[in-house]
Amino acid sequence: MASEDLSVSNLYNIKGKVALVTGGGSGIGTMFASAYVQNGAKVYIASRKEKQLKEVADALDKKGPGSCHYIVADVSSKAGCDALAEELKRRESKLHILVNNSGATWGAPYNDVPEKEGWDRVMSLNVKGVFYLTVALTDLLAKDSDSFNPAHVINISSVAGLNTVATESGLASDGHGLWSYNTSKAAVNHLTSVLASTLSPRCITVNAVLPGIFPSKMTAFGYKTHGEKGMSSGTPMGRAGHPRDIAGIALFLGSSASAHITGAHIPIDGGALVGRVKAAL
Repeated sequence: MASEDLSVSNLYNIKGKVALVTGGGSGIGTMFASAYVQNGAKVYIASRKEKQLKEVADALDKKGPGSCHYIVADVSSKAGCDALAEELKRRESKLHILVNNSGATWGAPYNDVPEKEGWDRVMSLNVKGVFYLTVALTDLLAKDSDSFNPAHVINISSVAGLNTVATESGLASDGHGLWSYNTSKAAVNHLTSVLASTLSPRCITVNAVLPGIFPSKMTAFGYKTHGEKGMSSGTPMGRAGHPRDIAGIALFLGSSASAHITGAHIPIDGGALVGRVKAAL
């Protein structure tokens, strides 16, 4: 044991690994992709918007030293997840890291939440897509994985999945709430636990990251309305999240440093959750 290599460069090494990041064309997805590319991984980003994907892929690929590629895909349906998985299998024989990041939200008054956009689309993309894409890529993840070098599934949830108040997030207009979004992220948390139990015998870890306030498409309304200072006013650490915060957890959960961790739900919120609990006491 004394001779085991416990250096950062070994434990957190992702050089040469293949990663897929859904919703990688913006926000937290781009932060994950950037962290992996800058540390030598081959990264595929996927979403419906080809122009956005190409711009991000070109920028990250230019920065290197890893590489970034894109696949146009819609992961809100089983058919879309299967199509993305088939395209990735056509290009790669092994997947080391899957980041299920694609998501949607919808704010509306309590008594006027549209069924299709407010519930069906949000639950399909945020929950169903996580399940079906993971299923479709399980064989590619399991190939050549072992208990010291497992494959990694990272589900991007939210601290909203633990929040029981739907109308005080600052992310929607006054009188509007995020009932379906908060519920969908609570479902992602439990789905993470269920998948971790299901896939651990195949040497695939499944963990959830629960971001607080970060600059992204979903928080754009809040940033525009309240500014960064207003958005981070409830954060004990005194600021919103930044790309380096995502990069740290991305490298940890995507490398052998986290080989013995599965089923974890990890908040990245500057202490907002624990601060809220303390205040309640």
